[in-house]
Amino acid sequence: MENPATLSASESTEGLSSAEARVRLAQEGYNELPSTETRSTLNIVLGTCREPMFWLLLVSVTIYLTLGDVREALILSLSLFVIFGITIFQERKTERALDALRDLSSPRALVIRDAEEMRIAGREVVRMTF
Repeated sequence: MENPATLSASESTEGLSSAEARVRLAQEGYNELPSTETRSTLNIVLGTCREPMFWLLLVSVTIYLTLGDVREALILSLSLFVIFGITIFQERKTERALDALRDLSSPRALVIRDAEEMRIAGREVVRMTF
């Protein structure tokens, strides 16, 4: 990329045409860092089921049932499902908060398109060849 100081006055003030910017955006993609995909509720549930503490509590319920202490097994099972529900709820809230932060951190850029200054989303900035 050339130094902007070496451009002629017409090249630096006209900028790109809107059509050329759309073509480059289609060819090169958005100007953004790759982001992690948000997890679905099913992925959150499966991730929670893979945690060692979940399995430890589940084994404990099985041991209580094997020993014949049904009351303790039911109490522990109820606690397990409450904790499971709270974990899923909190993970969903976290995903929504992260999405909101990504939206808030979307920078804006001042560009010249069709010889006019305009503000666009930073992800829509394309390179200008010289």
